[in-house]
Amino acid sequence: MTDWGKRAAAILDELSKCSQPGPGVTRLPFTLQHRMALDVLTSCMKAAGLSVSLDDAGTLIGRLEGPPGTGTFLMGSHQDSVRQGGAFDGIMGVVLPILALERLQQDSVELPFAVEVLAFADEEGVRFPTALIGSRALAGAHDAAVLDMTDADGVTMRQAMEAFGLSPGGIASLNRDPKEVIGFLETHIEQGPILESNDRAVGVVTAICGIERHQICITGETGHAGTLPMAARRDALVGAAAIVSEVNRMGMGTQDMRATVGALYVVPNMVNAVPGVVRLTAELRSSQDAIRREAGESLHRFAQQISADTGLKIECDKSYCQVAQPCAPELSADLENAVIQSEMPSMSLASGATHDASAMAKLCPVAMLFVRCREGVSHRPEEFASPKDMGAAVRVLAAFLASRR
Repeated sequence: MTDWGKRAAAILDELSKCSQPGPGVTRLPFTLQHRMALDVLTSCMKAAGLSVSLDDAGTLIGRLEGPPGTGTFLMGSHQDSVRQGGAFDGIMGVVLPILALERLQQDSVELPFAVEVLAFADEEGVRFPTALIGSRALAGAHDAAVLDMTDADGVTMRQAMEAFGLSPGGIASLNRDPKEVIGFLETHIEQGPILESNDRAVGVVTAICGIERHQICITGETGHAGTLPMAARRDALVGAAAIVSEVNRMGMGTQDMRATVGALYVVPNMVNAVPGVVRLTAELRSSQDAIRREAGESLHRFAQQISADTGLKIECDKSYCQVAQPCAPELSADLENAVIQSEMPSMSLASGATHDASAMAKLCPVAMLFVRCREGVSHRPEEFASPKDMGAAVRVLAAFLASRR
């Protein structure tokens, strides 16, 4: 019998070598390393009996035909990585569905619909200041303006895609007909510790969290640290510290909430000067939009109160907002049944990270399967999912597909 987990580990090890030199995996879209990864994935897809094509957004598509006139079920994830990232994020969600289809073919299971496995080119947004190119294209949400965005070397996305052999002008025509698409299932490492702490190999995702980001600028007055009396100070960093503490308190005290101050800029940033200006970011995430919105409004009210109490000028601007994306109940229920059918306890959890599934939800119902990762580590060279857990995920994916009629 085939050990599907070991097969997955071997393929992912080969794919990890499709990387720029250095620690971990660095595989950016429309590069030599991207091409190398596509070659490996193409071989895997063909071994599973899939026909293979590459669309103009750089998405590699492996297709298993179904009976004439039937719809298509989509599966997959992204092949790109962050700089010096891990060998599993994204790419594992391409490999495991391929193996699930190969397993079904070995078991002589014929599906009553077509299946496509998708390897999207750019989800991370590392090379260019945008992301989800391939999934947005299929969902009919492509923004042609992103083609003029440049990377650190001044190369536009359009130029990079053309050099890769693509025709970016054709992306607008890639949108799929929702009537012909049954749904989309993305498999991904959890990127968190919940499955591991509950001793679960896999988990069914309930929703992809909504995100909002706030740019906050606190303006006080700088002065000499040795001569300016404490009572006379308008220290911008003291105000910022209160806001940082409040963001942390909100995250700790609110269920289904992640709250982070990720960037802090202090002016003049000198050891012997009172800070006069501080700029910081606050990011709020929740699978429930009402919780996220209320947290953002509460943060602004808190900043206004700090301003009134201290005499600091505080400006708060919401700079980004992405609504939460619930997973489709029917697909999630079928996925949960497949976990149970595979003789494993089921567990549900939300995703705090954004995925291609969030873009695909504009096209069709979506579901996600999380796979346990060691210590919740992701976006680092130490990222790891065990062969045993990946084999379990292959069983679940195969059972899920076989159960849909």
